[in-house]
Amino acid sequence: MAYRVMLQMPYTAGLKSVFEGRDDIAVERFTELTEDNILQHIANYDAAILGVAPFTRRIIGNAERLKIVARHGVGYDAVDVPALTEAGVPLAVVGTANSVTVAEHSLFFMMALAKRALLYDRELRKGNWDIRFATPAYDLAGRTVLILGFGRIGRRLVPRCTAMGMNVLVHDPYVIQDAIATAGATPVEDWRAMLPEIDFLSVNCPKNEETDGMVGAAELAAMKSTAFVVNTARALRRAQEAGDRGRGHRPVRRGAGNGRRAAVRARQHHRLAPLGGRERGVHVPHGRGRRAECRRLLRRQAQPRQCHQPGSPGLIQTIIDWNPCRRRRRHASPRHARTCSGHDGGG
Repeated sequence: MAYRVMLQMPYTAGLKSVFEGRDDIAVERFTELTEDNILQHIANYDAAILGVAPFTRRIIGNAERLKIVARHGVGYDAVDVPALTEAGVPLAVVGTANSVTVAEHSLFFMMALAKRALLYDRELRKGNWDIRFATPAYDLAGRTVLILGFGRIGRRLVPRCTAMGMNVLVHDPYVIQDAIATAGATPVEDWRAMLPEIDFLSVNCPKNEETDGMVGAAELAAMKSTAFVVNTARALRRAQEAGDRGRGHRPVRRGAGNGRRAAVRARQHHRLAPLGGRERGVHVPHGRGRRAECRRLLRRQAQPRQCHQPGSPGLIQTIIDWNPCRRRRRHASPRHARTCSGHDGGG
């Protein structure tokens, strides 16, 4: 009898290359991703490959046959990890498959903002050549960036920033601080105390109870009026709303050259209304993992290889090996979604 896999995302060529030709696995794509619909059918499946739909405790409680859950990416804030742990069901992610892409995207945001790329393009198309005098661009060299999180993405972003001649500060209390210094950056313990000094704040940490809303109105108000916030993670969902309420957003409304602008990677299943009037920022959909290189790596790392071994902490970086996973078992402590370095957002 074939193992049944619930696929909650498009059945891409990469996934087909993994599963087609295997008579022991039957993949069925779900397009109606409401909790009630998933709840109604999950008991019939041995595995689930998740997209962005929440995978809740109610669903997990009804998943009697479930042996493994996999995210086609690295983010798992929509997954009830404690419920999976209680059920003895491993959660798999794809590790570093999109880390380089997201690190590059963070640097792209910084360059686009410093060089006024979108503003210049928009104004030049109107025939406004004088915009370069009204709103001058500047170099990244000599500027200071504070990176929150020294995980898979943060540690790849550091050398890219240092290569641009930037002064790089890093805050991550869960890694050995000497590792940050060895990478060419300066570790900082009190990151909020550094906000008045920096030119860029790059958020590269996961969303959890500790990081959710960590950058709000008070943090934006503490920054220079010319500073930028770059968010390629899940931890910074409320900074835009905080900017609306705080002193930092007013210069943006006036269209001045100053003001705190957030370069935001908006997740496609969140409302975008708060971003609509922000012409000074750079806003893109959540899709860094859709790059060609990422898709190849995701496909490669998502192949059936090995399963998380009982008793060892953390998340596995490969998805399925059916033979070791046929029985439910306990695994992994609730440490999954705890540290900045455990996973950076993005994908």
